[in-house]
Amino acid sequence: MILISARFLVMKRQSHKRIKPKKYQKVVNELFYVAEKKGGGLVKSEAWEDSKGKIVKYSLAYVNLLMFSGDNGRVLGYDNTHQYHHRHFMGEITPVNDFISYYDLVKRFEEEIKEFIKWE
Repeated sequence: MILISARFLVMKRQSHKRIKPKKYQKVVNELFYVAEKKGGGLVKSEAWEDSKGKIVKYSLAYVNLLMFSGDNGRVLGYDNTHQYHHRHFMGEITPVNDFISYYDLVKRFEEEIKEFIKWE
């Protein structure tokens, strides 16, 4: 019983030493529903910036469960979670080795989703 209490106290003391997470501000939070006659699904864009205005976290996704049921329906997407820039396509994840900027990636994403959405 004393051993368990001692572990709890050590764990409790260590929990006070946690590093505070960096504060990022969400600057993009968009969700567009695509009409069924144009291909269906939704396009979701999120981005966060640091105090200097640099985009530090982002997620771009085209989701359509009727087209692909894996990866929560994400047909195509880009994000930088897991400490690297990568692309999701029909369940496969590949690194984005030629990353230039978030804005460049948004242009690439917009071009690529034209393959799935009928703009007419």
